[in-house]
Amino acid sequence: QVQLVESGGGLVQAGGSLRLSCAASGSGRTFSSYSMGWFRQAPGKGREFVAAIHWSGGSTYYADSVKGRFTISRDSAKNTVYLQMNSLKPEDTAVYYCAANLRTLNIATIGGYDYWGQGTQVTVSS
Repeated sequence: QVQLVESGGGLVQAGGSLRLSCAASGSGRTFSSYSMGWFRQAPGKGREFVAAIHWSGGSTYYADSVKGRFTISRDSAKNTVYLQMNSLKPEDTAVYYCAANLRTLNIATIGGYDYWGQGTQVTVSS
């Protein structure tokens, strides 16, 4: 079992920045052995992929809509993955979820992930 807890959401004006954190805990696999991802779900829409990072930290993946504005990173010493969000837009408003991918398969799809956090709200005002 892997428990994930997100933090760092809030209300920000368009053009501003936020950094989301996701702390992992649990028994079994160590944090450094599984890949991590961020997804988001806007009101009335389905959950969509935002970013992911390989278990080694050597590769990162981004949705086209956030490429160049968001950066995913991980700190294995702290069992934490981050999502730095810059140049935020009103369309980035959503609940953001982190997730753990134990097999590093289908890294950009919801079905590839095994554990999910409870989500954190990000609201960008225009």
